[in-house]
Amino acid sequence: MEESKAPHVAILPSPGMGHLIPLAQFAKQLVHYHAFSVTFLVIGEGPPSKSQRTVLNSLPSSISSVFLPPADLTDLPPTTRIETRISLTVSRSNPELRRVFDSFSAEGRLPTVLCVDLFGTDAFDVAVEFHVSPYIFFPSTANVLSFFLHLPKLDETMSCEFSELTEPVQLPGCVPFAGKDAPDPARDRKHDVYKCLLHNAKRYKEAEGILVNTFLDLEPNALKALQEPGLDKPPVYPIGPLVKQEGSNGTEESECLKWLDKQPLGSVLYVSFGSGGVLTLEQLNELALGLEDSKQRFLWVIRSPSQTADASFFRSHSEADPLTFLPHGFLERTKDRGFMIPSWAPQAQILAHPSTGGFLSHCGWNSTLESIVSGVPLIAWPLYAEQKMNAVLLAEDIHVALRAHAGDEGMVRREEVARVVKGLMEGEEGKGVRNKMKEMKEEASRVLSDDGSSTKALSLVALKWKDHQKGLEQNGKH
Repeated sequence: MEESKAPHVAILPSPGMGHLIPLAQFAKQLVHYHAFSVTFLVIGEGPPSKSQRTVLNSLPSSISSVFLPPADLTDLPPTTRIETRISLTVSRSNPELRRVFDSFSAEGRLPTVLCVDLFGTDAFDVAVEFHVSPYIFFPSTANVLSFFLHLPKLDETMSCEFSELTEPVQLPGCVPFAGKDAPDPARDRKHDVYKCLLHNAKRYKEAEGILVNTFLDLEPNALKALQEPGLDKPPVYPIGPLVKQEGSNGTEESECLKWLDKQPLGSVLYVSFGSGGVLTLEQLNELALGLEDSKQRFLWVIRSPSQTADASFFRSHSEADPLTFLPHGFLERTKDRGFMIPSWAPQAQILAHPSTGGFLSHCGWNSTLESIVSGVPLIAWPLYAEQKMNAVLLAEDIHVALRAHAGDEGMVRREEVARVVKGLMEGEEGKGVRNKMKEMKEEASRVLSDDGSSTKALSLVALKWKDHQKGLEQNGKH
């Protein structure tokens, strides 16, 4: 009997670099360790961005990409939220996805599996038509996944908004969190974006499995609860930390790394709010003055300010030089201990550098995992999406972060910035989170070793996919 061919896995990332980056790492694992072939199905509102193409072009040759024509969202009002746009991009790309699957079928290489990420469940309709197994890759934490899986039930039982809850939200095995810290799309239950979130959450149970970018030692209780029977849910496989490993390729890159080479070990605070996050002008100034008052060394990836926290999620929101928005004289006063990079930096290399001793972060999950893999403790400064839930987990449960607290008006003042920066870089409190982060770094390395829990979880999934492929071939469906 001829040997079954290796499964072909189709991956459909939602628009946004934060979704594409971990899926690219996931695709590499499937190719390197399990000899699968992988095709990225790239959707969006317009042509792929330069950064998307850079990630996809850097992948091994056994990973191909198909760019679907842009989805038409011209009927949406300009105020439509990101999560709604992402979800509609997926559902409106279904006719094109069907066409691509038809062509795969004609070539005799129909995928065994379609893997979507957190807002991609409407693509399941096409997967089922073609007898392709639907899976979800969840790029955030097991705690947030638990929130998604419990949301349909919470929606039925709650009579108010999350922000009006007087008791913390308690989910099995998860860190209790205040209703005001629920993910952004859940804030207003009458809003379209909430309906969109709920719609996707209700479809999670249609997946044959959920792969989550976390690991057992990081969220043991949440994962144990998710893996217990009950709660109408698919099997959950922790396969992380999957993070980007990047090489050096640019002058600005080498400049900041050269500057780091000259700084004492563990002395620099890296400041970045991720590929999507920006501050208001007033908050940018408070942060700058707080960094100045802290007297600590810092490397700051700075973006032009905006009133919208996720203004640069899809595209560069401003052409203005971000340095012109800083307080008068700030650059001159901090030139001996600060290094500023406009817009973009080689984050993985900065975090891995021995001079980097802390990371003031928006708590986006990709950035958090990069910090854990490098053993760099955090200052949690969440901005949007599920980042407040992540901040609670990191500061109150795993104890690898100190929290920058905003005042009543939602602003983190310069005194608080200086306090938390000094606390992390030279205080007793900082020692505690630094030691805990060292432990997590070791665990992150262990789970990805040959007999580590994340490696085993992915092998289990790969075996299921191979068995499914054999079954399809025997039944003449592929």
